[in-house]
Amino acid sequence: MSAAPAVPVTAQTVARLARGVRLREDPVRGQTVLLAPERALALDDIAVMIVNALDGERNLGAISEEFSVKFEAPKEQILADVIAFIEDFSKRRMLELTS
Repeated sequence: MSAAPAVPVTAQTVARLARGVRLREDPVRGQTVLLAPERALALDDIAVMIVNALDGERNLGAISEEFSVKFEAPKEQILADVIAFIEDFSKRRMLELTS
């Protein structure tokens, strides 16, 4: 079982890719992957959108608000989904978090 992230993930959390982690297109497989030292993780379209939004400046609430407008969906639901994604990827040490 993975440990919880050191920083609690909330709407005020700011996230960015961890040092050494890069978002890259894999032309052979035709998908986007998150590359980290000695590991790679294939991402779906929604995960790519979330990772692209993680600029290290905007908090998850602001990102969720942007997605809410773009997809005409409830901000609370989007925020819950984004938080779950961030918690999972921070446990995998793919993200750095600040609150």
